[in-house]
Amino acid sequence: MKQGRNLWATFVASGFGLFFLMPIFGAIYTALRTDNAIASGPFVWEFDRDWSHFKNAMGAAGYDFASFFQNSALISIGTVILTVFISLPAAYSIVRLGFGGAWLLRIALALRILPAVFFIIPFYKLFTNLGMVDSIRGLILANTFVNLTLALLIFASAIKELPYEIEEAAFVDGAGVFRTLWSIILPLMGPGLAAVGVLTFIFSWSDYLFAVVLSSSEATPVTVGAANFVTSYGVRWGDISAAVTLSILPPLIFATAAQRYLVKGLSAGAIKG
Repeated sequence: MKQGRNLWATFVASGFGLFFLMPIFGAIYTALRTDNAIASGPFVWEFDRDWSHFKNAMGAAGYDFASFFQNSALISIGTVILTVFISLPAAYSIVRLGFGGAWLLRIALALRILPAVFFIIPFYKLFTNLGMVDSIRGLILANTFVNLTLALLIFASAIKELPYEIEEAAFVDGAGVFRTLWSIILPLMGPGLAAVGVLTFIFSWSDYLFAVVLSSSEATPVTVGAANFVTSYGVRWGDISAAVTLSILPPLIFATAAQRYLVKGLSAGAIKG
């Protein structure tokens, strides 16, 4: 009986998984069809295995899509580094040193709930005055601001799980706060670091709102660059699908490689609170 329920649950979960993966399958299928087949309609089930759209996405059609990939990589990696650099000491200060108290985490959660569009106009006016519009560093700062609250909450939950006796022993041996954070806390934060790193990378890579408003040419990431396949002559659906398919590979590989640590990091504090 129990085995039957497990099989039924697995079947239902697999069905939901396939349903949510249908857009990805659709993009891959469209990218591998010829232009004539795409024009004939989406429900004509013929598989052409035409790789010309992927060649166009990689630059054969004159689009500088490789630079969009490079911009997305720089923005995402830079956001991960800056987010960890700020949020880990902040979480340690809140949890262990009592800075701000629990209300500060509640404010962080409230900021996380606010939609990103709420901040777009202030960011645009600020970056215009600072000369940071259409720059990699500007998009790194914008994405760091958006991802900082989630990273703070994950790190705070992970630090609460660590036994305080380890830090007390370090303090007795003469280690200061920064030395303890660097030598004791950081090596024990593997799952939390993986969770923050993967989520921050994915959210930064997939960001469209800040990218389309705060970039125009020099700092254009893949999410905005794919729109260049919409031309005055028509929409190049095959090229767009190929570009989308290629653009999901880095976060997919990154998340798959760190999946075990991601689940463990996200579940930290779930039982003890």
